[in-house]
Amino acid sequence: MKQIYLDYNASTPLIPEVVEAMTPFLSEHYGNPSTSHFAAVEAKKVIEKAREQVASLIGAQKEEIIFTSGGSESNNHVIKNVFEKYQSKGRHMITTTIEHPAVREPLRYLEKFGAEVTYVDVNQFGQVSVKEIEKAIRPDTILITVMHANNEVGTLQPIEEIGEIARERGILFHTDAAQSIGKVPVDVNQLHVDFLSIAGHKLYAPKGVGALYIRKGVKLDPYIHGAGHENGMRAGTENVLLLAGLGAASESASRYLEEGTDILKQKKYFLSLLKQAFPHQIRVNGHPDECLPNTLNVSFANRIGQDILDAVPEVAASTGSACHSGEVTLSPVLKAMGVKPEDGKGTIRFSLGRNTTKQQLEETVKLLQYRLG
Repeated sequence: MKQIYLDYNASTPLIPEVVEAMTPFLSEHYGNPSTSHFAAVEAKKVIEKAREQVASLIGAQKEEIIFTSGGSESNNHVIKNVFEKYQSKGRHMITTTIEHPAVREPLRYLEKFGAEVTYVDVNQFGQVSVKEIEKAIRPDTILITVMHANNEVGTLQPIEEIGEIARERGILFHTDAAQSIGKVPVDVNQLHVDFLSIAGHKLYAPKGVGALYIRKGVKLDPYIHGAGHENGMRAGTENVLLLAGLGAASESASRYLEEGTDILKQKKYFLSLLKQAFPHQIRVNGHPDECLPNTLNVSFANRIGQDILDAVPEVAASTGSACHSGEVTLSPVLKAMGVKPEDGKGTIRFSLGRNTTKQQLEETVKLLQYRLG
């Protein structure tokens, strides 16, 4: 039995065009892009090309893109920097109860230094209410940060509507778009965001590279101090190899979205197979419509998530629960959605990708049905 990868929300493989774009920078083009001699020419070119490719993917200007080591750095840059730079206005920030640790933990860290954070609840589908976000706004609110799509259940958040409110109130607005980039169309102007975080390895680019969109005119200080790389916003010699890959992945994602995809049909087909194999035992978590087209989060009744994964080692997927000393605990996301432990303990997140085939989905269901009985 071949191995079946259904964990694309965790990380993606490098697609051929990304490998092709990176290859010359493994051996041929080794120059430091900050130097002025011949060895720097190709490195400089690919960095600016990558900046244009990323900007084009999200409807930004290339000057609004700075490169980072990934989504976590991008999130930390915004959250910590806004708190430090805008304290004269206030120390209040707003987020949701289902944010990724890369957002949640920087906020918790800042609370030690006087930040006041409002964590807005979500509904049973994992979606935050625009009205509740608006109610949480105070005169001293300096930042709203809400993820574009949840990494566990795939629910899309009403970013455009929140962005409109933030703009009207003069509040900076950030979204972590690590999971949505390349899966659904993203336009920073339509979303009304001031900051947007990108993680390369969710986008068929390498690990350890990402980007941060900073709207033109919005002032932030450097997160890493040193020489004036990235327009003075992020010191350190650029990782040309990884940026070549990120640029190629961004261009590929643009084509992928323009040409259309059948991944949503695949997900629906997969769910239908699961329901046939496990009638009355499957609960779907997340919004039924406003959801990433590749993400299927399901709970198996009277099962434990890790036991399910252990039973089918040929299948790579993730669980939404953990077992410690015989006690099963749910992820913060499922808890925030109000999922009961007895219902959510058997939760598995299947996330499909470009390489997923109908045959793989059918084999996965057969394996589950055979091993689980």
